[in-house]
Amino acid sequence: MTVLGFPCNQFGAQEPGTNEEILEFATSKYDANFPMFSKIEVNGDDTCDLYDWLKSEKPGDIGWNFTKFLVGKDGRVLERFEPQVTPEEIGEQLRGLLS
Repeated sequence: MTVLGFPCNQFGAQEPGTNEEILEFATSKYDANFPMFSKIEVNGDDTCDLYDWLKSEKPGDIGWNFTKFLVGKDGRVLERFEPQVTPEEIGEQLRGLLS
């Protein structure tokens, strides 16, 4: 399993920095040890292709940062988790979702 991070500044301007500043903050403050991509748009006219596809598979605009999607190794979107769902809670569900 691999976690991928996609920063977005569309929610309360929480990601105003450069891509480099965001990466530094995530690694130093939260010990993020997963691939972090460039800032993207997840809603509206400039939504990146990835999020257009994710939202077509599990519909709805992204309401806030930390919305998470679980994509199977076959490329299917298996589940969408809203921001309040913790990584620990997702971990508890993974066995059933990936079987």
